[in-house]
Amino acid sequence: MGTVGVLAVAAAGGGQTRPVSSSVPSDRADALDWLAFAQSGVLRTAQATRLLTEGVVRGMVRSGRWRSICRGVLLAGNGRLTRDQQLWVAVLAVGPDAVLAGTTAATEAGVRGLRTDPLHVLVPAARRAARTVLRRMPIDMAPVIVHRTSVLPGAHLQLARPTRTTTARALVDAAGWTRDVDEAQSTLAAGCQQRRVTPEEIRAVVDALPRAPRRQLIRQTVTDIAGGAAGSTLSGCAAGTAFPGPSCNIVVPMPPDGSAGWTRTGGSGGCTSRSTGRITWTSATGRRTWRGRTPSGRPARRILCFPAWLVRARPDEVAATLHRALAAAGWRPQK
Repeated sequence: MGTVGVLAVAAAGGGQTRPVSSSVPSDRADALDWLAFAQSGVLRTAQATRLLTEGVVRGMVRSGRWRSICRGVLLAGNGRLTRDQQLWVAVLAVGPDAVLAGTTAATEAGVRGLRTDPLHVLVPAARRAARTVLRRMPIDMAPVIVHRTSVLPGAHLQLARPTRTTTARALVDAAGWTRDVDEAQSTLAAGCQQRRVTPEEIRAVVDALPRAPRRQLIRQTVTDIAGGAAGSTLSGCAAGTAFPGPSCNIVVPMPPDGSAGWTRTGGSGGCTSRSTGRITWTSATGRRTWRGRTPSGRPARRILCFPAWLVRARPDEVAATLHRALAAAGWRPQK
């Protein structure tokens, strides 16, 4: 967590001030020191007045030593909000039982490459978020989106400061909240490829969320991530097209990124199509063409690479690409 700026609090019964350190409080520290340390200097107004008095808290804000961030939330300092302080403001402003979720929780868990703004907060379905408060945040506060859920068991919560959902739950939620399918799949792949979560952990969360958005897509994606591409999926791509179905699980020479999982040559051939079950690149670069060379130095057949999710989600697009490649290699459909 980030450090807290040096605080100055009026001593009880006098006009002098005493510093509250930003480092780990000493053995002589009082409750305010520990609370400010634990929450990166962000306090609920009720917390501050409980430990001091309303008059002292008002004096700290009026003198400019503390900042009033929004209704009910204070910064025990006067600097710009750090990232850690923004996270605390988000959960404290939303109210009790609010936790970090989605890409925000996943990023805090160490998953790289996800969107950092806006901040995502999850609350129980029965809670009503203070939307007016969230619209009146200072300019140095990131925007906050509040989501509701009727299923949030203790097993889906990570003990952290502030509390957040587990990495698996965060990625499942994020996949359901993203703008499109490609971003949802890339988010799931990022967490698994960076070894922050396993496909099995994601499946367990999906099983507990029967109404999760994009539930079936998430299941299919983690199957692909785990390397579970099936020949039947690829055969379905060829169904209804002019070229015959694929021969499955035939090994062909490939670049170092993996062995072949599916191949099909047509007629005079010169063209092989490969589907990878394991997702090893994002959807933006999910299609590759590679032309190798034989041991004699002559050009080898052209190899088209398709991630299994693309074959499943966009079979017409894959079939059209295969048709063009086979036609360019000299293959002609039988009349």
